[in-house]
Amino acid sequence: MSATLFKGSIPALVTPFSNGKLDEKAFRAHVNWVIAEGSHGIVPVGTTGESPTLTHDEHKQVIVWAIEEARGRVPVIAGAGSNNTIDAIEFSQHAEKVGAQGLLHVTPYYNKPNQEGLYQHFKAIAEATTLPILIYNIPPRSVVDMSVETMARLAKIKNIVGVKDATAKLDRVSAQRQACGEDFIQLSGEDGTALAHMAHGGHGCISVTANVAPRLCADFQNACLAGDYQTALKLQDKLFPLHQALFVEPNPAPSKAALAMLGRMSDETRLPMVPVTAGTRETLRSALVHAGLLN
Repeated sequence: MSATLFKGSIPALVTPFSNGKLDEKAFRAHVNWVIAEGSHGIVPVGTTGESPTLTHDEHKQVIVWAIEEARGRVPVIAGAGSNNTIDAIEFSQHAEKVGAQGLLHVTPYYNKPNQEGLYQHFKAIAEATTLPILIYNIPPRSVVDMSVETMARLAKIKNIVGVKDATAKLDRVSAQRQACGEDFIQLSGEDGTALAHMAHGGHGCISVTANVAPRLCADFQNACLAGDYQTALKLQDKLFPLHQALFVEPNPAPSKAALAMLGRMSDETRLPMVPVTAGTRETLRSALVHAGLLN
């Protein structure tokens, strides 16, 4: 699959658990459901997939399950990020070996590299794999913010093809479009502002909400990609309370709670993540009703 297929609505998949273990049956069912509902790709083992609390073996296993269930219907962009470049390369090479179509790599968190460190980290990963790489820039979680200038340097490397941008700086899309070119793939990492991101020239969204409302999110992205912003705005109005509700408490606990309400999986998380409060459940329920997903 060409890297140009990284567009539209791409759920950042949750990882279901049952009694502390990976719930393979629920995960495979979830992959099939979001694809059947029109999603344009999937990202297993991102932050929404609770990657920080998966063992390396579990991480690799979930990638394999995702690829097996996708069956080539949509691109699988494997979460492979780490603040340890050696681990990031290992995850990347494993994903390539088992058949992923792309990689998502977060900017290294906690150790706070400078811009040259960011450049060298991603350059080393790119040299260790032939898969197309999307950079995940999310300063609220990683603390560091990749500059437009560093992004432009990395865009010159053949298999660094785009960015998942969760900076919430909407002018960043236009700035990166100028610096990296129109073909550099720009995916929103924030559901609530994805409409504006697309209007600035974005290509899609790696979405949390698409776990819960995959059909609506796919329809929204299809409208944006077609330039039909009147339809997109109507869908935004329908989805916006859900976008907000899913972040009332730390992601992905609200997503799992919403999916449990829809009967799709347990709301079980791994510590230090905990299930959401009763108040948040009511907020989620109201948002699901507003979106037409619950009566």
